[in-house]
Amino acid sequence: MDQNKLLYKTYSQHLIQKYGEKVYKLPVNLPLTCPNRDGKLGKGGCTFCVEGGTVFENLPNTPPVREQLNQNKDHIRKKYKANKYIAYFQNFSNTYMPIEKFKKYIEEAIMDDIVEIAVSTRPDCIQAEYLEFLNELRNKTGIEISIELGLQTVNYHSLKKINRGHTLGEYIDAILNIKKYGFSVCTHLILNLPWDNMDDVIENAKIISALKVDQIKLHALYVMENSIMGDQYKKGEISIISVDEYKERVITFLEYLDPNVIVQRLIGRAPKENSLFVNWNMSWWKIRDEIHDEMAEKQRYQGKKINYLGGKALK
Repeated sequence: MDQNKLLYKTYSQHLIQKYGEKVYKLPVNLPLTCPNRDGKLGKGGCTFCVEGGTVFENLPNTPPVREQLNQNKDHIRKKYKANKYIAYFQNFSNTYMPIEKFKKYIEEAIMDDIVEIAVSTRPDCIQAEYLEFLNELRNKTGIEISIELGLQTVNYHSLKKINRGHTLGEYIDAILNIKKYGFSVCTHLILNLPWDNMDDVIENAKIISALKVDQIKLHALYVMENSIMGDQYKKGEISIISVDEYKERVITFLEYLDPNVIVQRLIGRAPKENSLFVNWNMSWWKIRDEIHDEMAEKQRYQGKKINYLGGKALK
C-alpha cells in the first residue's frame, strides 16, 4: 500500500472506495460575486482576493455550464481515461444568487457520467431553500451532493483582518444546517495567515473534528498584485512564515485532526502571473512530498494527537 495513504486519509483513495474507480473534478466558473464584495455585507471582498476571484486556470464564466463541463471533460478523459466526474461549482459564492438561477445552473450539470455535484460557497450564504433543492435533486437523480465552505481560519480576529465578512459563528451554523441533510462538507483553510500561530492551527483541527466535518482542503496563502493584502505585503505590514514552518503547521494540524476526515490537499497550486508571493517559489508537489517524507520519517500521522473529544482528555 502507498505509504502516503497511511499518513493521512487521502481524497483520491476516498473517491475510489466510494465510486469504484478514479473520479475527477470538472470546475465550473459562473458570473458571480460575494456579499462582502457587492456591499450587502461589505465592499472589496477578502483582502487576499482580486477582481476575478481566487481561482485560476478556469474556463471563462460566459459559456453555459454543460459546455464548460464537456470541454473540461474532453481534456481529462484524454489525459486520464476517466469515466466518472464531479461537477465542481468553484468560484465565488455559488449560493449567493436567486434560487431559480441556482436551480437552472445546477440542473445543467446533470449528465450520466456526473456522479457528484460539489457547490462552493460561504458559510453566511447557506439558506434552507437551496439545501432543500439540492436534497430533492439527490433523491430524484441519485447524484451525490457535497458543499465546500471557505472558512480560512477559526481565528475570528484574523477573519476580521482579512475582511471575511463572517465570523466563526456563521460557519458553525452552516455546518449544523448542512448536516441535517446528510451532505458531505469540505472546509477550506489557510494555515499561514499572517496573524495566526500554531495555537490557531491546532484549534482549526479541533473545531473541524468536533463538528464532524467530512473533508478539508488546505491552502498556503498566496499574495496577488492589485489586492489589499498585496499592498500590505509591499509595505512590509505583513510577513509570511517560512516554508519549513508551513510544513510543520500542516503536520501538526493533521496530528490533531480526526483520522476519519478526508484530506483533499495539503497545499494548493497558485498562479505565478501577477503574484507577489506564491508557495515560497517552490512547486506545490515538492512541498507536499517533503511533508510526506517528514511524517514518514518521524512517524507522525493524522489523528496521532486526537485525545480531546468525548472526554478523552480526562482518561
